[in-house]
Amino acid sequence: MISPSTNLGLVPLKPGSGTFPLPGVDADIVDENGNSLPPEEKGFIVIKKPWPGMFMTLYKDPERYKEVYWSKFDGMYYPGDYAVRDRDGYFWFLGRADEVLNVSGHRLGTIEIEDAIVSHDAITEAAVAGKPDKVKGESIVVFCVVHKNYTPSEDLKNELKIHVRKEIGPVATPDGIHFVNMLPKTRSGKIMRRVVKAVASGSEIGDVTTLEDGASVEEVKSALAEFSKSLD
Repeated sequence: MISPSTNLGLVPLKPGSGTFPLPGVDADIVDENGNSLPPEEKGFIVIKKPWPGMFMTLYKDPERYKEVYWSKFDGMYYPGDYAVRDRDGYFWFLGRADEVLNVSGHRLGTIEIEDAIVSHDAITEAAVAGKPDKVKGESIVVFCVVHKNYTPSEDLKNELKIHVRKEIGPVATPDGIHFVNMLPKTRSGKIMRRVVKAVASGSEIGDVTTLEDGASVEEVKSALAEFSKSLD
């Protein structure tokens, strides 16, 4: 629904941006109260009126459809994503609004931290999760895949922490960085952050029928176990 293809043809691209809403899609970015936000302010993306191809309900669960997608903002469809619009009107998605960590009272999106990690030349992929912390509320745990030209090491971990501090700020500094050969992904290649979060917090992993490779879960568990041993 946000795409460079419009009724005027392709629009100029900006790497990382979805560009503009398709014809017939009235998208906006709003604050917690549903008020439209000016450019360069992070908020919730909403669709303000029906659009071609919208789905009308969830199979056998119309109440859940209303609760999940229509209850947060009166009269507006809420898909559950953070976004920002630049001064040229381009939309930039920042990740799921429910994938937010509360670190010492600061709300940090996991995608923001992941983007900071992978912007380092040594990292090809990363997944971030929160782990319960008695002092900070949640601590930041990172699992990442190292580029073949780099070697995992304590020095690299420290370098990545400094890198995140520069990119986002001190509050986003990871408490633990763990190197793995692969991350848990679906068969379509999407990182299963739910699984990563479950491993990091020590909770039940749940359904993994869509997991591409079960060995990836053991990779994450093993990396976390090695870190725990180093603290003993």
